[in-house]
Amino acid sequence: MTEERLRLRFAPSPTGHLHLGGARTALFNWLLARHTGGTFILRIEDTDRSRSTEEYEAAILEAMRWLGLDWDEGPEVGGSRGPYRQTERTDLYRAAADRLLREGKAYRCTCSAEELDARRKEAEARKVPFRYDGRCREKGEVPGRPFALRLRIPDEGTVVVDDLLRGRVEFPNRDLDDWILLRSDGTPTYNFCVVVDDVGMGITDVLRGDDHLSNTPKQVHLFRALGHSLPRFAHVPMILGSDRTRLSKRHAATAVLAYRDEGYLPEAVVNYLARLSWSAGDQEIFTREELVAKFSLEGTGKSAAVFNPEKLKWVNAEKMRALSPEALGERLLPHLERRGWKPPDRAWIGRLAVAMQERAQTLGEIADAAAFCFAEPERDARAAAKWLVPSVAPALRDLLAGLEAATGWEEAAVKPLFESTLARHGLKMAALAQAVRVALTGKDVSPPIYDVLWLLGRERSLARLRRALDAIEAPTP
Repeated sequence: MTEERLRLRFAPSPTGHLHLGGARTALFNWLLARHTGGTFILRIEDTDRSRSTEEYEAAILEAMRWLGLDWDEGPEVGGSRGPYRQTERTDLYRAAADRLLREGKAYRCTCSAEELDARRKEAEARKVPFRYDGRCREKGEVPGRPFALRLRIPDEGTVVVDDLLRGRVEFPNRDLDDWILLRSDGTPTYNFCVVVDDVGMGITDVLRGDDHLSNTPKQVHLFRALGHSLPRFAHVPMILGSDRTRLSKRHAATAVLAYRDEGYLPEAVVNYLARLSWSAGDQEIFTREELVAKFSLEGTGKSAAVFNPEKLKWVNAEKMRALSPEALGERLLPHLERRGWKPPDRAWIGRLAVAMQERAQTLGEIADAAAFCFAEPERDARAAAKWLVPSVAPALRDLLAGLEAATGWEEAAVKPLFESTLARHGLKMAALAQAVRVALTGKDVSPPIYDVLWLLGRERSLARLRRALDAIEAPTP
C-alpha cells in the first residue's frame, strides 16, 4: 500500500469550528498522504446553506494552517491555494443526477414532507424502523408536482465493506432505503455530493471517523451506480472523554483554535492527536518528520481513544523545552501582546520564556505568570504575612543597600550580595529569597530570584524592595 501514490481528502462542513476529532481525521489523512508521497485534498462541504457560514470556513482554514496541514490541490485565489467548495461544483452534481435518472438508477419521488412524516410516525407507533417503501419507483413524473430524486437500492443482497481497520462489515440491503440524491428544491444531499466529489477527484482511500460508518453502504451503492470502483475505507474510532462518553465541552475545550489561544504549540497538538489511536512502539514525542516517516494504518488501533488534557499539557511542556530561548520567545510574544503588554526587546522575551518554562506547561501560563513584569503586583496577604516579617527587615535593608551600590545586574553581580547578607545575618537563603520574591512579584512562587531581578530591572526592583521594607517597618495601627 505504501508504494501506491494515494489520494486522500479531508472534507469538513463549515457549520462550526474545527474540533479535535476532525483535526485528528485531517492529520491522519495528511500523514498517510505525506508518508506515501501521495496527494492531500481539502474539500469544504458547504451545501447545507442554512448552517454553513464564511466565518466558520475561515476558522477551519486558520486551524488547518496553524496545525501545518497544507493541502495540495485547489483553486488559486489571491496568490494562494484555496480549498475545493461543494457550492462551486453544483453543475457536476446536476450532471450526475441527470445521468442516473436517464439510466434508471434513480427515480422521481413525489411524496411530500407531510406524507413522509406521517409514515414515520406510523412506524414509530408500530415500533419498527422507518424505511421508505419505494412506492414512487414506477410512478414516473407527475406534472406540476415537486419531486425529490432517490437512488434505487436493491431489495435483496448485502453490501460488504472490507474496512482497513475494522475488517469485514456487512450491511443487508433490506435495512437500507432509497435515499434522496436531490431534494425537491433541487439541492444535492450530503452523501450524494461526497461520492460525486470522491469520484471526480480520484480519491483512492477514504479515512474518516467511525461515526460515518453508517453512511458507507449508501455511498457504496452510489459508487456502483456511477460505474466507479470503490475507494478503500478506513473508519477511525472516535475520541472519548475521561468518562468514556463522546468528547464534548464538559470534558475539555474541543475547538482546535482554543488550544492555540490558550498557549499550546501546534506541534504539541499534532503530536498528541497523532497518538490518539495510533502508536509506533513506546515512543511518545515525535517530530513532524518522524510522524510522516512512521505513520501507517497498521499502527492504528480499533478501540476508542480517551482524551487526557494532562497528557496534552505534558506533551506541550516537552515541546516548549525543546525550543531555543529565541524560538520560545517568538512563540510567547503574541500571548503577551494579547494581554496588552509590550516587552522591551527580543532578548528580554527569551530570558522570560526560559525563566518561566520550568513552572509552566503552556505559553498562556507563562504569560499569566509574567504579569508582575508589566504591572505593580497585588501582594498576596498570606505570603506577605509569612515572609515580609520584622525579623527579616534588617537583612532586607542590608541587601537593598548592596543592590543600590551594585555595578551590574546579572546573577554574577547580585548573587554575592545575597550570600554576604545571609552570612552577616545568620539567615538561610529561603527566608531572604522568599521575602525578596514576595516584595518583587507579590507571591512566594516565581522563577529563580536572580531572573526576577533581571527581568524587572534595577529601578523597578529597588523601588519594590523599598516599598516592602516600608510596609514591614510601618507602625501597627
